[in-house]
Amino acid sequence: MKILLAEDDNDMRRFLAKALQNAGYDVLSFDNGLSAYNRLREEPFELLLTDIVMPEMDGIELARRATELDPDIKVMFITGFAAVALNPDSKAPKDAKVLSKPFHLRDLVNEVEKLMAA
Repeated sequence: MKILLAEDDNDMRRFLAKALQNAGYDVLSFDNGLSAYNRLREEPFELLLTDIVMPEMDGIELARRATELDPDIKVMFITGFAAVALNPDSKAPKDAKVLSKPFHLRDLVNEVEKLMAA
């Protein structure tokens, strides 16, 4: 299963990618939303895992565009600002999952597994 990861924090991006790769996922990671979106236009991914606050294109806009490209893509936000993603007025996809920082890497893998099984 292919996961597209968008996270502007280098350490966080590396930790997340490693945890997911160790769990058997194929992960492609980018440090900003625009680069991630450009890659999404080239090939399909099963899951978009994205930070919300990023340069060039934020995670909510990235998720909105991703679901326009592929209505079947699943979306999970990783953020220290859960209220932003859960705001009903936001443009975030309605069934997106939110994982609030800080979290344990095991929790991330568990949440990804649950989301993909849904």
